[in-house]
Amino acid sequence: MSESSLFARLKSGLSRSSKGLSEGISGILSKRKLDQATLDGLEELLIAADLGTQLASQVTERLRQTRLDKDASGEDVRAVLAEEVARALDAVEQPFVLGPARPFVVLVVGVNGGGKTTTIGKLAKRLKGEGKSVVLAACDTFRAAAVEQLKIWGERTGSQVVARAAGADPAGLAFDALALAKKQNADALLIDTAGRLHNKATLMEELQKILRVLKKADPAAPHAVLLVLDATVGQNALAQVEIFRDMVGVTGLAMTKLDGTAKGGVLVALAEKFQLPVHFIGIGEKEDDLRPFVAKDFARSLAGLD
Repeated sequence: MSESSLFARLKSGLSRSSKGLSEGISGILSKRKLDQATLDGLEELLIAADLGTQLASQVTERLRQTRLDKDASGEDVRAVLAEEVARALDAVEQPFVLGPARPFVVLVVGVNGGGKTTTIGKLAKRLKGEGKSVVLAACDTFRAAAVEQLKIWGERTGSQVVARAAGADPAGLAFDALALAKKQNADALLIDTAGRLHNKATLMEELQKILRVLKKADPAAPHAVLLVLDATVGQNALAQVEIFRDMVGVTGLAMTKLDGTAKGGVLVALAEKFQLPVHFIGIGEKEDDLRPFVAKDFARSLAGLD
């Protein structure tokens, strides 16, 4: 897919978020001249769009310094917004690459319904396309549908899937999967985990048990902990990142379902608060809709610019 068509796909995926922002900005700029009341309204709009107070303040302060009491179009404001969003996100743009460890163990975590299993399948497809060998571990043993879903992705991508009977111990399964991946000298082991509410202590303890068991087999494992976030939850994503980061040492983020929400701006608030690498964004259901995160493209798409 060409770079221009990738950008068009991203822009389409973020259309709900960008439409809300663009319409809001146009409505606020009815006077043409950018006075203090207009700037205050713009700041409130950006905060309401889940972009976070810091970004909202930066955008309005820059406009105050350069455009106060001057004519300003919606495009002028959106251009400043895109530049400030790109500046905020540039520090967290980080491609997902396998480190030197073999297998490179990726623990994938997140709350119920966030898109973990689908993200793992799409990541497996991406890695296989790069010529890597992949093992998938179905450690969501409480949900039969998750195991079946992962098996389907295994067939699609030619990846071996390690699974057990419903209700099996997830930590024991993770241990066995790592042993198999080592035996096969696989490039990557992707571990699916049960969706858990971040405020359920017992479920979080089980996740920590998986971590402990993996470290018995390989003190450096997992080599990455990928937190999958559902963009439709908006500001609730901040609490999810905080808890998972503290409990299991999240190393990077993937944000899914950006095509189904007007709350895509929350990625900016997450970046500014946590500074965690953003590896992927999901902008649709297709296998290729898990895209590497590019700050500038995301910023321009969010602001509705070509």
